[in-house]
Amino acid sequence: MHRKTLIIAEAGVNHNGDRARAIALVEAAAKAGADVVKFQSFRADKLATAGAAKARYQRATTGKAQSQLDMLRALELSAEDEEQIAAACAAFNITYMSTPFDADSATHLVRRVGVSALKVGSGDLTNAPLLLHLARFRLPIILSTGMGTLAEVEQALGVIAFGCLRDAAARPTPAEFADLLLDRATWTELQARVTLLHCTTEYPADPQSINLRAMATLRGAFGLPVGFSDHSRGIHIAAAAVALGATVIEKHLTLDRNLPGPDHRASIEPDEMAAMIASIRDVEAALGDGRKVPAPEEIPNRAVARRSLVALRAVRAGDRFTEDNLGVKRPGNGVPPIEYWGWLGRVARRDYAANEALEP
Repeated sequence: MHRKTLIIAEAGVNHNGDRARAIALVEAAAKAGADVVKFQSFRADKLATAGAAKARYQRATTGKAQSQLDMLRALELSAEDEEQIAAACAAFNITYMSTPFDADSATHLVRRVGVSALKVGSGDLTNAPLLLHLARFRLPIILSTGMGTLAEVEQALGVIAFGCLRDAAARPTPAEFADLLLDRATWTELQARVTLLHCTTEYPADPQSINLRAMATLRGAFGLPVGFSDHSRGIHIAAAAVALGATVIEKHLTLDRNLPGPDHRASIEPDEMAAMIASIRDVEAALGDGRKVPAPEEIPNRAVARRSLVALRAVRAGDRFTEDNLGVKRPGNGVPPIEYWGWLGRVARRDYAANEALEP
C-alpha cells in the first residue's frame, strides 16, 4: 500500500507578523487535517540588505515603495512568538515546523522550541554555511530544490552529508563534500535523513512551469524520498504529485486570500486545504498495492458482466454445435467463452432451449 503522504500546511508569513493570526492558522491547518503547520524563522537584518530587491510577485502584492528589508521586518516573529505558536500546535495536535533562514534562528528552533525536523527553503539550496549548520543537528531535513539544477542539489547533499558525518572540527571544503558522495555509507545516511521537494519558485506558478516529472528525475538521480512544494493555483496538481510518488506535499495556507502581504494570493484557504487533503487521501487509497487481481467488490459482478456459452436456438440431443447455434451471452456463471472453439462440432448430450446455458 502507498504510505501516508505527509501534508504540510505552509503558514509561512501569512500571519503578517501577528501572533494571534499565526495561532488561528495553526487551528485552521489542524481542522483541515494537515499533519504539519510550517512557519518561517528569520531576522530580517540577517536575511537581506537594504538594497535587496523584491521579487516580481512581491512587488505585485505589496507594492514598490516598501523595500524587501522593510517588508521582512514587518513579517518577523519573535522567539517568544515561536514558542507560543509551538505550544498552540501541541494543543491542536499538529506538528510545528519552521524554515530557519539563519543559524541563530535554527539553533533556537532546535534547542528551545524542540522541532523534530528542519525545512530548507529553495532560496537556501546553495547556502552552504547554513546547510552545514542545519546538518550538524542531525535531524531530518526537508530540502526544497526550486530554482535549482541537479548539480546544485548534489552539492547541497554533499554539504549535508559532511555536517551529519564529520566532526565539527573537520575543515569543510567543496572537495570534501564531493568525496563524501562517493561513499555508499553516505547515501545510507542521506536516505535516512533527507527528503527532496521539487518546487517551482514562482507565486503562483502556472501549470506549464510545474514539471512534476522532475520528481522522478530527483528520485532516480539521488535515490532519496521526494515530494512537492506546490505553488500552483488550486488543489489538483498536489493530488497529481501524490499519484506520481510524492511522499510530502507542502501548500501555502491563508485565512483569507484578500489579506495584504506577499504570499496570500498564492495560498489556499482552509476549506480548500481540507478539500486538497481529502483528494490526496483518496488518491492514496486508489493507488493500492499494484497487484492486478480482482478487488473483493468486483467478485459478485463477474457473473453479471461476463458471459457464458449458450444455445442460440433450440438444440436437440445428438445435434452438433455450430456457429449458427452456439454463442456467448450473460450471465457469466457457466462455460467460459474461451472454450467456444472446443464446442464447435461437439454433439449435444441433451436438449437445450434457446438461450439456455451449456453444461460442462
